[in-house]
Amino acid sequence: MEISSLDTFPLLWSVDDRSQVGEVRRVATSMAGRLGLDEEDQGRVALVLTEALNNVVKHGGGGQVVLRPIVDSRSGVEALIMDKGPGIEDIERALRDGYSTAGTPGTGLGAVARIADTFDIYSVVGAGTALLVRVCAGGGETGRPRTAVSPPPRYEAGTVCLPRAGETACGDAWALGRRGERIVIIVADGLGHGPDASTASMEAIRVFRKSLSLPPADILAEIHAALRSTRGAAVAVAALDPELKQIRYAGVGNIASSIVSATETRSMVSHNGTVGHEVRKIQEFQYDWPTGALVIMQSDGLQTHWRLDRYPGLEVRHPALIAGVLYRDFTRGRDDVTVLAVRQAGQNESSVG
Repeated sequence: MEISSLDTFPLLWSVDDRSQVGEVRRVATSMAGRLGLDEEDQGRVALVLTEALNNVVKHGGGGQVVLRPIVDSRSGVEALIMDKGPGIEDIERALRDGYSTAGTPGTGLGAVARIADTFDIYSVVGAGTALLVRVCAGGGETGRPRTAVSPPPRYEAGTVCLPRAGETACGDAWALGRRGERIVIIVADGLGHGPDASTASMEAIRVFRKSLSLPPADILAEIHAALRSTRGAAVAVAALDPELKQIRYAGVGNIASSIVSATETRSMVSHNGTVGHEVRKIQEFQYDWPTGALVIMQSDGLQTHWRLDRYPGLEVRHPALIAGVLYRDFTRGRDDVTVLAVRQAGQNESSVG
């Protein structure tokens, strides 16, 4: 099983009034139809986004939503909805039907939590709210059988990968593949931005996909040879072993990668250079992967001075929600941006829904 940014073109929207809610709902419903979701699941997509985005407009003063198609064993639509509004003081109370601070029926968040296949929320009073919802084919609370799927994966992953404002082609790309128990991930940042940068990063992903059985340093060497005819890229590859609790990592260029555990944040080493052009050294490093620890890889479109310990409780949320909060608060806004977060499955026990 392999998923990547080549399969999952995300869309970023600003939502400041109800007219924009309707526009996002139509786009998301259309996305669900193209992914093969039936009319009932498309209806769940529409309802979830309507309730969640109306909440942002009424309570958060507006915000942003990132829509991403899920191309996996179960297709679906993911929405990351983020604002910098007043936040929610009591999330459990806010999820109960009938609770409202704006004189409305108060069924929004409770309905979203029931209807979505995946629901997670993080909120800090005075600093805003981030919401993750996923609606997948064959899910919901209707009582009908769910679509048959393969055994649950041993990891959870989430990403935000978006082009520079004004660009339609993203110069960043990411991918995740699996060989046996080993999870292999890559982030590539094509030099500059626009179509030529996108060509370089997509070529890196193409080579990655056919080289998953190799160690990370060898994958990177294969990519280096393949990118000579492009403008080049910064690239990092990590192989995560849940059994050995180890990470093997190789990187060249300004992809910043970290292992975030309950006790520390450890940076992984990338050498200077541009893959496809000037690479002085490709070296593989090995790191421990503590139980529950996140692996976070990012392009330079995201600032590097973030610290998860400044967000109480965020480290145990779904990786997609963590990626969304980091994007919301630390995107530079003048370049393509990617943030990819991965952890072993079952380690975010406090997740809602």
